[in-house]
Amino acid sequence: MKLSIRKEALFIIKTLQNKNFEVYLVGGAVRDIILATQQNLDYSQAIKDYDFTTNATPKEIQQLFPESFYENEFGTVAITHEELLKQMGLSPDKLSLPQPIKPPQNRVIDLKTATKLHKSLGKPEELKLHQNEPDWLPDFEITTYRSGEVYADFRHPDPKKLTWGKTIQEDLKRRDFTFNAMALKHLKKDNFELIDPFNGLDDLNQNLVKSVGDPAERFQEDALRMLRAVRLAVQLNLQINDQTFEAIITHAKLITKISWERISDEFLKIIATEYPAEGITLLDEAGLLKFILPEIIECKGVEQGGHHNTDVWTHSLDALKECPSFDPIVRLATLLHDIAKPQTFAIRDNKITFYNHEIIGSRIADKIAKRLKFSKKQRRRLFTLVRHHMFYYQPQNSDAAIRRFMRKVGLENIDDILDLREGDRLGSGARKTSWRLEEMKQRMIEQLNQPMEVTDLAINGHDLMSEFNLKSGAWIGEILNKLLEKVLDNPELNTKEKLIELARKSIKK
Repeated sequence: MKLSIRKEALFIIKTLQNKNFEVYLVGGAVRDIILATQQNLDYSQAIKDYDFTTNATPKEIQQLFPESFYENEFGTVAITHEELLKQMGLSPDKLSLPQPIKPPQNRVIDLKTATKLHKSLGKPEELKLHQNEPDWLPDFEITTYRSGEVYADFRHPDPKKLTWGKTIQEDLKRRDFTFNAMALKHLKKDNFELIDPFNGLDDLNQNLVKSVGDPAERFQEDALRMLRAVRLAVQLNLQINDQTFEAIITHAKLITKISWERISDEFLKIIATEYPAEGITLLDEAGLLKFILPEIIECKGVEQGGHHNTDVWTHSLDALKECPSFDPIVRLATLLHDIAKPQTFAIRDNKITFYNHEIIGSRIADKIAKRLKFSKKQRRRLFTLVRHHMFYYQPQNSDAAIRRFMRKVGLENIDDILDLREGDRLGSGARKTSWRLEEMKQRMIEQLNQPMEVTDLAINGHDLMSEFNLKSGAWIGEILNKLLEKVLDNPELNTKEKLIELARKSIKK
């Protein structure tokens, strides 16, 4: 078949072949190249992750790629794109990043194009949106053929019992799914030979995720493969074949043997696909969800009142499906926004209520974030989005109320919480457009340059100490916060003279 791959990948292949080593392009890149070819896509740009296997030993690989690094016991040598370009005699600034597959969305606070922004957001040219735009490329990985592997902990092979393979067939038979057990051998120019001992191409054409050999054995080797099967199914819009799916159901509990870091990575990839709600449903049907996100299962059968006509579980999935953001943290917040409704369910005056579900829900969301090993920033975003998703707007809301809302949520989270709200509304059967929401967006844009933080005030602690000849202490923060409240109500007060006078009155009290 005739294919086009990145010039860096072709350089690796030719470098090894010129020294009479066998080398094959393997793994997800082969699968994605085939799919892109079938769909007439520019895969030379869209595909960024290339893995290779060879009969060269790690030492021999490193001799050919001096700036590579070998930091594991599994025969994998890695080299960055930048270092490879240098070896090719090209400048790293010539590195061509894949173009974003998804078009950018219109944003309320467009950090990329705005010319004037509230200073808490920094300089526009230094900021990026949460828009899944690739700004990096993973290292190229070159692995020596592997053969016999012993998995002692359901997670990864025992390096002490690992043996090198002699042929590409030996290497491919240890892989997870048939369409990941294909390899490409470079012949000449853009021509490649497909090596497909397990009929992965047929399974791919039949839209099937199918394990290599006995699925029970594959999942007992590495239990994360069960989660990966679900991710690949929703990512590529495929079905898991019956035998493979039954093995997942049977061995679902093995997922508890996997580290939360690895689970989190696959889980976030699932909800970042085009079919996040289907991914959650598939995890549930496979028996995996109860070990990963048991809190959401409690939402099944919890009735709702008012404009809702489905239970909390169904509404949460519908909201996730409708969420316009591609950011997995925003999508997770959308899935979890009503997570506390089972605990807060009550019937008052013949009406179903969920008082304070957003407050309790934000705490539950934070526990989930901790379990999934999120960073502090990710935890804070998830907590904030769930905590404040119940905002309301009325035309009579003052500008000060708009500014307070923006300050409470954080300017960096405004677009995210609006995306959550859109998913929430559409997941309830509402229309896509809302004049109230559109009016609120416009009013927020108008307030972007107004003071919203203590640091935006025209005076600081040093000014207060100098003016009133007082020592540093807690009183400074108290005064500045009082001044900020007044400025939020009336931005015209934000001058040094006016603030000093207001501070004088507060100190006299």
